[in-house]
Amino acid sequence: MYDSDLASASMAHGEIKLLIVEDHPVFRRGLRDIIEEHPCFTIVGEAGDGDSGLRLAQECHPDIAIVDIEMPKRSGFEMVRALRRMNSPVKVAFLTMHKDEDLFNTALDLGARAYVLKEDAPYDIVSALHKVSRGEIFLCKSLSEIEKRRADAVRTLLLSKPQLERLTPAERRILKLIAEDRTTKEIADFLKISFKTVDNHRLSICHKLNIHGSHSLLKFAFDHKSQL
Repeated sequence: MYDSDLASASMAHGEIKLLIVEDHPVFRRGLRDIIEEHPCFTIVGEAGDGDSGLRLAQECHPDIAIVDIEMPKRSGFEMVRALRRMNSPVKVAFLTMHKDEDLFNTALDLGARAYVLKEDAPYDIVSALHKVSRGEIFLCKSLSEIEKRRADAVRTLLLSKPQLERLTPAERRILKLIAEDRTTKEIADFLKISFKTVDNHRLSICHKLNIHGSHSLLKFAFDHKSQL
């Protein structure tokens, strides 16, 4: 994540690099026209499908990728999952036409830093990019009710499992990665720590949350993925 001071300095010098991944050329061109009015951003690549977007994200090393959720060849979600497995540091701002709670939760579960409806994009995209570049999160106002339900679900989980507050930051991160269906080896590779360290964290999480059984931790993580 960017330090806010570094991000602000980068913006002042036009160094925030953007990748636009959107399958509709007219909409993509409209985004480009809006963004190019602001010299703090530089568009380093454009793609019309998830496969091309994934390739450009690796080649161009953007700071932020603006990604449509529904695309040919590879969806925006599939593209971002692939980037996460590659340990890519790129921040993601998702675009969608739908006010859908499941899509919203999935986007946030994937670590999205912004979630913008296409109908609001002409007004919101620049504000969203500024926030993301400062290490903040942007959620469009029209999704405030969905955001509230998500926050309420988090509070409910904490009431039923207050032991979650006892988890260390490292344990919380590993629990989130378990919820992404990552194996112990994948988590170790992603965090650049040993297999044994991940295994010890898993045991500690189970002990603190009073979870027993070989698959119980995985089930708990899956069941509460959007609240972790």
